[in-house]
Amino acid sequence: MPTKPVRPDPESVTEPAQVPGHDPPTQPVTPVAVVEDNRLLCDGIVAILDRQPDLAVVAVAQDASTALLQVPKTRPRVVLVDAGLGDHDSHLLVEDILEVAPEARVIVMDLLPVPEDVVEFIRRGASGFVVKDATVDDLVQAIRSVARGTEVLPPALTDTLLSHIAQLPAGRSEAGMRRAVRMTAREREIIDLIADGLSNKEIAQRIHLTTHTVKSHVHNILEKLALHSRLQLAAYAHNTQRQAEA
Repeated sequence: MPTKPVRPDPESVTEPAQVPGHDPPTQPVTPVAVVEDNRLLCDGIVAILDRQPDLAVVAVAQDASTALLQVPKTRPRVVLVDAGLGDHDSHLLVEDILEVAPEARVIVMDLLPVPEDVVEFIRRGASGFVVKDATVDDLVQAIRSVARGTEVLPPALTDTLLSHIAQLPAGRSEAGMRRAVRMTAREREIIDLIADGLSNKEIAQRIHLTTHTVKSHVHNILEKLALHSRLQLAAYAHNTQRQAEA
């Protein structure tokens, strides 16, 4: 006698097993450290970042000494630093963080930034600056941009800051100035793209080079111009464009 087909119990049905090597791609997560001596503000920033699927707070410090212990251990990609730490010179802290964690990128946070102060942070190696009354989206986007290798400045201060930054290399030698003129066509192209705000990876994709090759070009350009950061290079490019248009 033919038997009736047995209908499987729905609760006993399992999903097909994932084939090794074919797992769905996961979103890369950027590790972030927060250095802020205001506990309420610090907790708020951490809560905001913890809600982002692509950001993870790996270290929290309310003073410089704790930060310098935590950052090398947790190896964050981005470090948020309060500009007004009560126990330490925040300018020096930026320098110290980059010394113990060279791969990290620092974003400084302040309520009422003074252009000269921001320029000093940039000179010490900061990659970005965020005002403390920025929106949540602005803060999160700043972290993402800096993690990708782009520098970030407060929009309201950009023109003023670029003017200050452009004046920093004014004391370089005449020999340095002559070397700066001898730029290759590729180097001039990269300078323009940096001035447009592109990261090394984005530049590499735009002009079909490897990221390593772009980094080498940027290093050579900074050496020729006797500059210390991409922000100074962007400011130099903007200043040169203004002079050409005048």
